[in-house]
Amino acid sequence: MHALSQKAKQVSTSLQTEEATKNALVMPFLHTVLGYDVFDPNEVIPEFTADVGTKKGEKVDYALMKNSEIQILIECKKYKESLSVNMLLNCLDIFLLQMHGLLF
Repeated sequence: MHALSQKAKQVSTSLQTEEATKNALVMPFLHTVLGYDVFDPNEVIPEFTADVGTKKGEKVDYALMKNSEIQILIECKKYKESLSVNMLLNCLDIFLLQMHGLLF
């Protein structure tokens, strides 16, 4: 974890996009800290389609799987980008619906 923290400091000025942030920080975190094989689609599904109610095609950046069941949904933003309340509520809706069949 310390190594990833140091890496974030070293590369932070180069992380101009969400994709760069995912490649440099998120994927190494998923692999090194959480132990997921980021290249195994049975464990990590990138661009997971998480339809919410009548909204179709809603996507989250990653769904982490175990025994074919969603364990964690991850929405990424570029390094240092702030999340709005609306973004957070949308993520909560997706999570509750996918994980529990509920809508917030």
